[in-house]
Amino acid sequence: MASSCAKAYRIISFFLFCLLLASNSAAAINSTTLDPRDEIRVKHRSIRAHLKRVNKPAVRTIKASILLSLLSSPCFLTEFRNAHLSCLQSPDGDLIDCVPWHLQPAFDHPKLRGQTPSDPPERPKGNNLSSTLLDAKFQAWTISGESCPQGTVPIRRASREDILRASSIQGFGRKPAAGRLRRDSRSTGHEHAVGYVMGAQYYGAKASLSVWAPRVTSVSEFSLSQMWVISGSFGNDLNTIEAGWQVSPQLYGDSRPRFFTYWTSDAYQETGCYNLLCSGFVQTNNKIAIGAAISPISALDGGQFDIDLLVWKDPKHGHWWLEMGAGVLVGYWPTFLFSHLAVHANMVQFGGEIVNTRSSGYHTSTQMGSGHFAAEGFRRASYFRNLQLVDWDNSLIPLSSNLRLLADHPNCYTIQGGVNGVWGNYFYYGGPGRNVRCP
Repeated sequence: MASSCAKAYRIISFFLFCLLLASNSAAAINSTTLDPRDEIRVKHRSIRAHLKRVNKPAVRTIKASILLSLLSSPCFLTEFRNAHLSCLQSPDGDLIDCVPWHLQPAFDHPKLRGQTPSDPPERPKGNNLSSTLLDAKFQAWTISGESCPQGTVPIRRASREDILRASSIQGFGRKPAAGRLRRDSRSTGHEHAVGYVMGAQYYGAKASLSVWAPRVTSVSEFSLSQMWVISGSFGNDLNTIEAGWQVSPQLYGDSRPRFFTYWTSDAYQETGCYNLLCSGFVQTNNKIAIGAAISPISALDGGQFDIDLLVWKDPKHGHWWLEMGAGVLVGYWPTFLFSHLAVHANMVQFGGEIVNTRSSGYHTSTQMGSGHFAAEGFRRASYFRNLQLVDWDNSLIPLSSNLRLLADHPNCYTIQGGVNGVWGNYFYYGGPGRNVRCP
């Protein structure tokens, strides 16, 4: 009996020893896993790896000239005369890398490795209302006179700080899935004032849109003005191509309006990105940097500055091309990126969008457009003009009477449209956000 008890005691003791050893090992592992210093080191290694993927080897690097940009802006001239400098933006510190075209992020895609860019497409013909000649120095980084050589494309360099501002490394340069496009966005935090057409087959769109610098009150909010070329349903198979200007402190670290592009083929879930921050858009232009600041901008009761954008499907190869100004090709979205847009679009949308996080418990004061309501009109409200579509025959045609206008939060942001012989189809849009009617 004593022998049995002793044997049992030894087994229990050994079992307890094993439990203690396992507990200590787990504690050691947990302490290693949860050590904040190790977590920071892992995060920094991940950031460096991601920056290496998006920042490609350059033959030349150009720093944006903020001083020259400010001296040329109507905002500076107006405020200097009044002895106020409230409109000056903080230096953006942009570095523009001149990257050989075959090293740009798009050519990381398996279907583009070893390929050359597509031939320039046939431009849409027909009712081409007057396009603004694009000033070669419409972006701050070009004002000094420096440029990228032939055979390269200018790419805004992403920084460690850019990624740290994002919700995650994986989320850097991407819209959140919750921000998927809706014509009625009351529950998403994304608010719109837009004109749109739907119900037919569309092969492109063109518009001139005025450029402003709306106030964005939270780093996690943005304000933009853009065109959407859309196909699919508003579920998980949504395809979009987007281009315009935006103010996004989270993405760029400042409050300057910047030229941008976006695409997705699955409703912003796993595919797509802003600008050249993933394999997607193929840039062919060596003078325009996507993501760089635009200068000059429109001034309240002063000079108005707008940009012409044209997106259309190349009839020969099926790619979706982007043109800025009168005949200046920026690049293209390859047709293989998309499912529905590989054929055509079934909706085109123009207008403004903001994000309302209600971070203070009430509606944001982030402005849309100029920050003024549509009814205030020219020189005060932001506008779209010369709205056109591209049809199946690769012809530009004016919008018919089926343009629908929608402001999904009309007490905060409004839209009003019309037609005349100079501007064709147009609308004013925007607003201040929070006010006595928009609590």
